[in-house]
Amino acid sequence: MDAAKPASGFYSPLESMDREAVAARKFDRLGRLLSHAFAHSGEFRSRLEAAGLVPSDITSWDDFARIPPLGKKQLLALQDGGAGLARLLTGGVAGLRRIYQSPGPLFDPEGPGPDYWGWAEAFYAAGFARGDLVQMTFSYHLTPAGLMLEEPLLELGCAVIPAGPGNTDVQIDLMTRLPVTGFVGMTSYLDVIADKARERGLDLHRDFRLRTAFVAAERLPESLRQKVQDAFAMTILQGYGTADVGCIAYECSELTGMHVSSRGILEICEPGTGRPLPAGEIGEVVFTPFVNAYPLIRLATGDLSKLADAPCPCGRTAPRLTGILGRADDTAKVKGQFIYPAQAAEVAAGFPAIAAWQIVVQNPDGKDAIEVRLCCSAPLDTGAFAARFQERLKLRPQVTVLPAGETIRPDAPRLIDLRRFD
Repeated sequence: MDAAKPASGFYSPLESMDREAVAARKFDRLGRLLSHAFAHSGEFRSRLEAAGLVPSDITSWDDFARIPPLGKKQLLALQDGGAGLARLLTGGVAGLRRIYQSPGPLFDPEGPGPDYWGWAEAFYAAGFARGDLVQMTFSYHLTPAGLMLEEPLLELGCAVIPAGPGNTDVQIDLMTRLPVTGFVGMTSYLDVIADKARERGLDLHRDFRLRTAFVAAERLPESLRQKVQDAFAMTILQGYGTADVGCIAYECSELTGMHVSSRGILEICEPGTGRPLPAGEIGEVVFTPFVNAYPLIRLATGDLSKLADAPCPCGRTAPRLTGILGRADDTAKVKGQFIYPAQAAEVAAGFPAIAAWQIVVQNPDGKDAIEVRLCCSAPLDTGAFAARFQERLKLRPQVTVLPAGETIRPDAPRLIDLRRFD
C-alpha cells in the first residue's frame, strides 16, 4: 500500500514565513497566554509577582527574558506528588483530557483539543500521510508517549497499530503480516527488531514494507541512523520534545538540524540564570508552549543545545537545534527515561551491604547501557538490587560489585555519562 504524499511541504504557514513576521505573531499569542496564565495559574502568578512583574510589563522579548525560568526540579517540588497540581492548572481537572505520570514522579496533564502536544507538524515534515499504517512502539501505560504521538498521526489520516514496547516477535509478525509503512519509537529498538528478524531468517528488504521511521526519546548517533536505514532501505527522522510540553523541534529531510516548532517559543539560555544566548552558543533549552490548560512558561528542560541560524534548503525559516549536547544538571536520559541519582540513592539505602555506589552510562555499538558499580561491606543479592532499581527508575542495570580494595571516592560523581555520539 503506497501512502499518499503531502500536497505541501509545510503543515503550518509559520514554517516558511519571514522570521520577523513569525516573531510578531508569536509575541501577540504570547501576550494572550501570559494574561490567561496570570489570571488562572497560581504558580505563574506567584512567579511573576516574585520578579516584580505583571503581564503588561512584558512588551518586548527582553522583558520576556526577565520572567524566571521554571526548572524541572522546581516543577517536581511544586507538584508535590500531585497535591500541588491545582496551582499549575488554569481550569482544574475539568479542563483536562488526561493526566499521565512520568518517572520522578512528574504528572503530565493533557488539555483539550486535537494534537494537544503539537507533533503533527513534525510528522508532516517526515512525510507521514493518509494511507500510511504506522506501528507505535512507545508505551501507552501511564506515560504520555504512545498517545501523545498517536494523535498527530490520526490528524494526518494515518492508521495506527498501538503495539507498545517489547514483545519483539509480535512486533515482527505485525510488520510482516500487515502493510506497515511507518515506525514510531526508538532507533535502538528498531535495530533490535532488525537483528531478531535476521535471526528468524527474514529478509529486511523483501519481508518488510517500512518507508519512514520517526524516532525520539534518545540521542541518535549518525552511525546508528545509517545502519538501520540501510538495513530496511527506509528513512529515519527524529524529533525532540518532553513529556511536559510535547514537541519542541524536529528534523526535515535535509538533516540540517531540528527545526524549532511553530507551536511555542524556544530559547537557548545560560543555565541557572535564564539569560538568552545568541545563536551558536551552547546553553539550556527553555521552551514555552502555546497551551492554556497547563501553561509551563519558560520551562527549563535541563537539556543543552545550540541554535543554527543559516537558511535550510527545505524552505523552513525557523532556526534549528544542532542536537542535544548534554545535560545542564546531574541527570542523564537513557532509553527515553531520566535517571535521577536521588532515586538511585533511595534504592541503595534499602540495601545495608552497599557502602558506596556510582551509575555509569555508556553506549557500546550505539546502544545505551546503564551500569551500577557498587562497593559492598557484605554479600549482596545483585538480582534483588537490579529488580528494585528497575522498579524505581524503569531501567534494568548491569550490576558490578567492585573487588575488595577497589573503592568509590566519597566526592566522586554519582552519575558518569561516557556515551559518545559521533
